Amino acid sequence: MTESASARSGEAAPTPAAPFGRLLTAMVTPMTSDGAVDYAGAARLADHLVTQMRNHGLVISGTTGESPTTSDAEKDRLLRTVIEAVGGRAKVVAGVGTNDTAHTCELARQAEQAGADGLLVVTPYYNKPPQSGLVAHFTKVADATGLPVMLYDIPGRAGVPIAVESLIQLAQHPRIVAVKDAKADFSASSQVMVATDLAFYSGDDVLTMPWLSIGAVGLVSVVAHVVGDRLREMIDAYFAGDVRTAVRHHRELLPVFLGIMTRTQGAIATKAALTLLGLPGGSVRAPLIDMTAAEIDRLRTDLVAGGVKLR
Repeated sequence: MTESASARSGEAAPTPAAPFGRLLTAMVTPMTSDGAVDYAGAARLADHLVTQMRNHGLVISGTTGESPTTSDAEKDRLLRTVIEAVGGRAKVVAGVGTNDTAHTCELARQAEQAGADGLLVVTPYYNKPPQSGLVAHFTKVADATGLPVMLYDIPGRAGVPIAVESLIQLAQHPRIVAVKDAKADFSASSQVMVATDLAFYSGDDVLTMPWLSIGAVGLVSVVAHVVGDRLREMIDAYFAGDVRTAVRHHRELLPVFLGIMTRTQGAIATKAALTLLGLPGGSVRAPLIDMTAAEIDRLRTDLVAGGVKLR
């Protein structure tokens, strides 16, 4: 049965392939009270996200993992800690992107040696390379290892988008297999989906439903630290053809999306939420700054409104 015939018959549409699973959390890096990486806490949190929050995978040392302020050695030990905790039960994807191609390639090789299942490579930020520079950068990183690559398109932070033509060109590389999209240009991304086999992942929790509706395969989430099990139910319902249930989950989770992703920076709010839940998170590193008592009270209200049971 063709996809159009399937849709007319009321059956669920064919499910797109998801090379890293359908739900991944961009995991925070837990810290101790003195600002050191809490590796034991990271192992505990990773296990919770896979076992209780039902994640198919974890992204380690992404922006939410405070990658700008963790050293290469810390990244390596953190990745190895998480792989030891959940490897084999979930995909472990290493965030290796920087605005220095050589350094990014070094981190990619380091992640491969540690046993990562894939790489998340963000658009080089601040220096705003032209599209030809982006293509050269991503190609060189993909050539550096044998691991599959998820590109991270987030112009609001990187300063430059990955253009449609660039994505189509990059899709010809055998190891560039996916895009985490935080650009929300649905027209542009639809063009790429039609022209390539790249798997698109929503990079904005609140936009997951519209992303799924145009062909995305899943979500790389921040909010899944807190409500991953419910996001998994939403995604599963959508792909089972039960759009009404998926939309209900989306609407019920709106206060959580707003509380974690719009009141302050995501890693800050997520660590505060984890503390309210009695899970490892700790403080953030400067220039980030922890939530104030008033901000935590507002976060608590948002989480409760979204059905999160706090301690």
